Amino acid sequence: MMEKKIVLITGASSGMGKEAAKILAKQGHKVYAGARSVDKMEDLKRFGIVPIGMDVSKTEDNRRAVDMILEKDRRIDILINNAGFGLYGPVELVPMEDGRYQFDVNYFGLVELTQMVLPHMRRQKSGRIVNISSMGGKIYTPLGAWYHATKHAIEGFSDCLRIEVKEFGIDVVVIEPGAIRTNFGAVVGEQLKKYDNGNAYKGQIDPYLKLMDSPRMQTMGTDPEVLGETIAKAATVRKPKTRYVKGQMARTMIWMRRLFGDRGYDRMIRRAFR
Repeated sequence: MMEKKIVLITGASSGMGKEAAKILAKQGHKVYAGARSVDKMEDLKRFGIVPIGMDVSKTEDNRRAVDMILEKDRRIDILINNAGFGLYGPVELVPMEDGRYQFDVNYFGLVELTQMVLPHMRRQKSGRIVNISSMGGKIYTPLGAWYHATKHAIEGFSDCLRIEVKEFGIDVVVIEPGAIRTNFGAVVGEQLKKYDNGNAYKGQIDPYLKLMDSPRMQTMGTDPEVLGETIAKAATVRKPKTRYVKGQMARTMIWMRRLFGDRGYDRMIRRAFR
């Protein structure tokens, strides 16, 4: 029998986060699922999952969630930092306020929750932190500077943290999803339309919007349940890998980035988004 673990997963109201929460609960673990939209997690209750309303960009929400779990269960064994979204737009035009919020959600919320659980994991001499990065943490695309910057930051942060906490029996694992069948592309497209106003970058924005609205984009991507299974495996397997690459195009794009080098990859991406 697998030992029952106490799990906190963020970004669990939809997609791979929600699927991972269900899989972990079915395995017998006690799962606390955090997200801003609590109503979208009502269906998780039938799996024994405890929904928590929390915005990871707010310190008070993060503290309240961690304190509540510790009060009820006295420990947190697994933290899965999954909350995030994609902010796309030309660097020149994206307001700094929007860029800071992208980092607050994708990166600083992850860091803050990690800081909050580490003292408890150290005391119990065990724990696992699973950080959801992206193939976007290894590659780059035009108009995605803010999003890619957060994912590259998660990669470097996780590598340093993994070494720091290894002696305390704590594992740090990174998941690098590829294209997933979620509403990520639709959200990106809606945000990008704000900058499609005849500016100097219109020639780059229009092809991107056309791609986002294409029938192909509506059907492409790996099923979120596949990533949910990968996340659950990374969170519970006895000896986890440092990284798990899963999802459509992920391995191919990361491999091409290494193979082509900077200039070759730049040429390929410019052709693709022309």
